[in-house]
Amino acid sequence: MSDMMLKIDNLHAEIAEEGTEILRGVDLEVREGEIHAIMGPNGSGKSTLSKVISGHPAYEVTDGDILFRGESILDMEPDERARAGVFLAFQYPVEVPGVSIANFMRTALSAKRGGEVDVFEFAEELTATMQMLDMDPVFAERSLNEGFSGGEKKRNEILQLAMLEPQLAVMDETDSGLDIDALKIVSNGINKIKEQRPGTTVLLITHYQRMLNYIKPDYVHVMVGGRIIRSGGPELALELEERGYDWVREMVTV
Repeated sequence: MSDMMLKIDNLHAEIAEEGTEILRGVDLEVREGEIHAIMGPNGSGKSTLSKVISGHPAYEVTDGDILFRGESILDMEPDERARAGVFLAFQYPVEVPGVSIANFMRTALSAKRGGEVDVFEFAEELTATMQMLDMDPVFAERSLNEGFSGGEKKRNEILQLAMLEPQLAVMDETDSGLDIDALKIVSNGINKIKEQRPGTTVLLITHYQRMLNYIKPDYVHVMVGGRIIRSGGPELALELEERGYDWVREMVTV
């Protein structure tokens, strides 16, 4: 596809309260409907990048720009970015006792659509989406992430992704803490969403190649020292799996 969904240009960002620079000149172009995987060792800046894209207040952009569908989003608040079509799946989703998944989702949809979503219309939409994802409808009655296993929390993130229908889905280490069965379930959910809405663009942040066994990326990028230092096709992930990150660190002059 030819439409540019996300363009990151020479992005520098630091922890706001500390002044510690994490991102040191990130450049990235992602077109509509593509799946891009960003891989790298701990401390490379991958999760920081996801948070900066979504507008997390703990980080301050000191240089560069983030263009979403051709428009800078640096001056937009996190909720404005979400309404515009940017979705972030958290590595560690928080628990919200007393708020059911269904109520949370209806509130989120109402905020995105700019008006209260009809109860019956929402119920039909939620049921259809959970059927598509092979999820038990009872799941939506539980309190948001309360007492959830790691796999259940990530499945809830996938449900939110399916319901909110963002244009850009940033998945921050969605495979973190998942066993093989949970990984397959979550990956299958992402693939089903892509089948239903091919235009959905995915930025998949991960440590390991294993998730890419189930979700095939169009491009793989290696991030080290706050920069993307190498890009390629799916074969690059296999090379990382075989050789580790030491060989890419040698390319970096920090």
